Amino acid sequence: MFGWLKRLFGIASAEANAAMNKLEDPVKMTEQGIRDLKKDLNKSLQSLAEVKAMHIRAKKELEVSTRREAEYENKAILLLKKAETGEISAADADRLASQALERKEQMAQQVVAHKKNVTQYEPMVRKMETNVQQLKDQIVGWENELKTLKARSRVSEATSKLNKQIARIDSSDTLARLERMREKVSEQEALAESYGDIADNMNTSIDDEIDKALGPSAHTNSDALAKLKAKMASANLNEGSSESNPQQDTTSSASASPTGGMSDLDKLKEKLKNTNTED
Repeated sequence: MFGWLKRLFGIASAEANAAMNKLEDPVKMTEQGIRDLKKDLNKSLQSLAEVKAMHIRAKKELEVSTRREAEYENKAILLLKKAETGEISAADADRLASQALERKEQMAQQVVAHKKNVTQYEPMVRKMETNVQQLKDQIVGWENELKTLKARSRVSEATSKLNKQIARIDSSDTLARLERMREKVSEQEALAESYGDIADNMNTSIDDEIDKALGPSAHTNSDALAKLKAKMASANLNEGSSESNPQQDTTSSASASPTGGMSDLDKLKEKLKNTNTED
């Protein structure tokens, strides 16, 4: 019956520990530790100051008690000397000297007590000074550790973000996008070229087609063109003279084609043939 309760409490404890681990921040924990150490240091410094004050007071009281002990002894000696010289009576000297010695004995007891206190306070002061120094060194060490933790935390956080960004990158998807972009650019280039061809065809005249068919030699062969024009001019003159001579008209009509006359194209071909023969 209690087995499942133990398991339940175990699960709850595990979940609580996991939640605490998530809440634990090394930087914040270190900062809290430094604050606690500084509180302990302040308390230790206060205790050290109090113990040092008692030690100093004990040493001063020891000095006073030691001095007064010597003074009472000297006073007792002086009283006895005065009795010897007759300055005071022997009875008064004995009575006063006895009281001085009693006070000397009291001072001697105080000297012993103060020495004991000084002896006790000295190791306590040394020990507390050592503890305070250790706390100071520990605080300095933890502060340096805190700086290191903060720097490492920033670096790890930046690295984590960078790794997450890299992990989100899908290389295959990126390549597919680049391929689609390449195809789109090719289609746009082909479309632009086709529009260019259409524009060129629309702007091309019959003269441009003739020059294109003739090639570049048609523009450079100016001498042949000049001869052709001269032959054509002479042929026109001959035709004009034949119109004024009936006999020539009869001869021309006799040499004409059976179809009843030559076309302009046939005439041009005939002139070219004559020009080539003369050349």
